[in-house]
This record gives sequence, structure tokens and C-alpha cells, in this order.
Amino acid sequence: MNTEFTPIEAVHTAVEQTILNGEPVLRVVKKDKIMEFDENTYAKLNNLTFHNGTIEVKMLSRLLPDAPDFARGFIGIAFRINHDDTNFESFYVRPTNGRIDDPVRKIRGVQYFSYPKYTFDYFRNLGITDFEGPADIGLDEWISLKVVINGARGEFYLNDSEEPVLVVENMKHGADAKGGIGFFVDIGTEAFFKEWKITAID
Repeated sequence: MNTEFTPIEAVHTAVEQTILNGEPVLRVVKKDKIMEFDENTYAKLNNLTFHNGTIEVKMLSRLLPDAPDFARGFIGIAFRINHDDTNFESFYVRPTNGRIDDPVRKIRGVQYFSYPKYTFDYFRNLGITDFEGPADIGLDEWISLKVVINGARGEFYLNDSEEPVLVVENMKHGADAKGGIGFFVDIGTEAFFKEWKITAID
């Protein structure tokens, strides 16, 4: 199912159709809850319910001129979003961590979280490292993301790799959760999305 013409709702974001390098793209920038991480900040595809299947999108991020020092170019997707945006699963990347020499930041290139409770900060405070991993990515370059969801399991692939950069066996909202899909952005990031495709299997 190609959803590029599905109406889009801005959830704590500013959203616009624009042109980047001669191509039509969707631009998404966070607003409202500016200094909170891992919140419901995305451009949501309306009239869409997703349970299991595949989500594919190409995405590119840049740092905004006023981005704080801790900005990482956060960009990704939210999925199985409930009707009032109070529960969802998410996967995003931190492009500034992709090729850095710092060994701690380097292993934090990608992130799974589950809103509202299971944020990256929650996992780190408990020393849980299962939901992060490294990735060879950078700012201002197109990154192909493919997400394969089946029950409580999520597999996340970047740039057509045959091996996932992250596998989550126990997504926190469980195997039966279903809901919408959104393009996620976080602090200090100018995010662009194109060529998205949703393939639902149930």
C-alpha cells in the first residue's frame, strides 16, 4: 500500500510539503514540548491502522541552526499509535553518533522506545542496553529505513542491509497492539521523508 497521498496530521510538530534537491519531500520539525525527549512528536498518516507488516521510508536529517549541543539529528518512525497519541512504539536514529570516534556515542546510533514509559532515559537509568545499537549513518544523507513487525517482535534495517541493525523481541505494548504510523522527529532536528510504503499483512 503506497500511502504518499494519505492526509497527514501534525502532532506537536510543524509539517510541510517542500522541495529538497529537486524532489518533493515532507519536512517535519518538532515544536511545543521543545526540551522533552521521546515524546509524541511526529507527522501522523491519517486513516491508517497498522498491526503487522512492513514499513519502508527514506529519511534525511539536519541540525537546526539553534540546535542544542545534545541534538543528534534524531529521525525515525512511530507505529501502532493509539487514537489519542498516548501510546505507541518507535524506532529512530542518531546520525551524529554514526561515525564518531567516541566509543560510547558510537554504540548509540539507533534506538527503540515505547511511549510513554519506556524512553531511552528509562532504559539507560536501569543499565538496559538491548534497545540501542551502532549504525554507519550521517547527517544530510538519505537513510533507507525498513521495519518488519510481527507480534511483539520488531526488526529494523538501514540502507538495504540484509542484517537488521536492531531486533526487539518484546516490544512493550505487546503483540496485539495496533494503530497509526508517524514520521518521528526530536529536539534540534530538521527532518525530511520521502517514498514511504506500508505493507500490512493483517
